[in-house]
Amino acid sequence: MTRDQFDHAVRAAGAVLGVGELLVIGSQALHACINGALPPVAERSVEVDLVPPDDADGRQADLIDGAIGEASMFHETFGYYAHGVGPATAMLPAGWRDRLIRYETPGTRGVVAWCVEPHDLWLSKAVVGRDKDLEFCAALMALGVVSRDVLAQRLDLMESLSPERRQVVDGRIRRA
Repeated sequence: MTRDQFDHAVRAAGAVLGVGELLVIGSQALHACINGALPPVAERSVEVDLVPPDDADGRQADLIDGAIGEASMFHETFGYYAHGVGPATAMLPAGWRDRLIRYETPGTRGVVAWCVEPHDLWLSKAVVGRDKDLEFCAALMALGVVSRDVLAQRLDLMESLSPERRQVVDGRIRRA
């Protein structure tokens, strides 16, 4: 997903919900901290994971999915889409909300995307550990977007991880 596509999806989600702020928790959150093209592993994604504000019952996420989600007219027309999700979709270190990065451009037309900070995002992907997630983690490390020291510190903030999962993620940090 290019920056223009990201802006369009954020703008469209804001319009669908009638809100001025959204949370971005997936790989597209990198748009807030990388100028220019994202790493190919992130840019080839055709979806942006958006958490609507105050969506305790999941209705706003459903609205995003229905209007501009996968297999919608929006997706068919533009080739990319927004996925409405809840904040629990990603496992993130304690304090992650305090580290969100504000993203707003003329292309978002007043809609602010609050994007997960890269170290928090890296850890979230490393916990899941699918091949595409690990490829994403490797790309961030290769580009110098994240550092091992900060990742190790943030791993200590992931209190809900089992000891086994923590050990796996720690190994991923050391090998990255």
